[in-house]
Amino acid sequence: MSKIVTFGIPCYNSSGYMDKCIRSILTGANYAEDIEIIIVDDGSTKDDTARKADEWAERYPEIIRVHHQENGGHGIAVLSGLREATGTFYKVVDSDDWLDADALATLLAKMRATEAAGDKVDLFITNYVYEHTVDDTRNVVRYGSVLPENRIFEWSEIGHFLMTQNLLMHALCYRTSTLRAVNLNLPAHTFYVDNIYAWVPLPHCKKICYYNVDLYRYYIGREDQSVNEKVMAGRIDQQLRITRIMMEAYHLYEDIHPVQLRSYMVNYFVIMTAICSVFSRLSDRPDAMDELERFWSDLHDYDRRMWRRCRLGIIGQGSNLPGRLGRRTTIGLYRLADKVVKFN
Repeated sequence: MSKIVTFGIPCYNSSGYMDKCIRSILTGANYAEDIEIIIVDDGSTKDDTARKADEWAERYPEIIRVHHQENGGHGIAVLSGLREATGTFYKVVDSDDWLDADALATLLAKMRATEAAGDKVDLFITNYVYEHTVDDTRNVVRYGSVLPENRIFEWSEIGHFLMTQNLLMHALCYRTSTLRAVNLNLPAHTFYVDNIYAWVPLPHCKKICYYNVDLYRYYIGREDQSVNEKVMAGRIDQQLRITRIMMEAYHLYEDIHPVQLRSYMVNYFVIMTAICSVFSRLSDRPDAMDELERFWSDLHDYDRRMWRRCRLGIIGQGSNLPGRLGRRTTIGLYRLADKVVKFN
């Protein structure tokens, strides 16, 4: 049976989380055999992830496959799932997250309907939910104020995204062939590659559908997470690496049309540079500020217009205030924003 969608699940020492993730997909899909789950065991060694993955595949051989590989990091696991996928569409679900059953049933029905009608949608967008572990609260990111609902549209029809409405990986389900054609550069052993995954392919997506359902459930707030403040500060070199790859993907003001998509991508990149600036100041790495200044210099040389937008705009100036007082003010502004948005 041909597969309507492949769910790629990168797993690294994930035995404590992966069962809930896999079960949520099977339940939401009603165990339909036109879906595919590829569990990518990314060289797990500290637990029984590999054994659990094989057991799931043995239990549901028509739906689940396992790909074992040497450890390469999240990006390599995402690409491995994409390479192995046979589904018309491809969605990444991290092993410590899960999907809402009713929302998934809705999305699958829409996918099947558009394919049956011959409408080759490049990207399906759904909402995602931050599940905050610290205070047991939820924050839903929706796009109803920005995107047309329940129909195929193009980027020229979208509205203006708020800073809290970025299209993160959790919201996206690409047509597999469209995503493969991008030839994504997701570096090995590097965190934050989801920013590349959620940004670089967008101009290649010509037909888009948005369904206002809260599909993806994303845990946030654990101390070991890659988006934890202390962890991010320690990995500022990786954040800069990712932002540099995004920088080199486009000259945004020249390459991206229509203007609505360009505006969104510019604002996303501004946020990425602000994150680099803030966490360089939070980092204990002795070379953090030197690497940040090198990045700003390279952006200036690569695309001066984007440099002006990122460095001299309000967000750029607020995240790069000079001197000790400026550093404290920048960090204070960041932590105030964090309390409001709760992105860490």
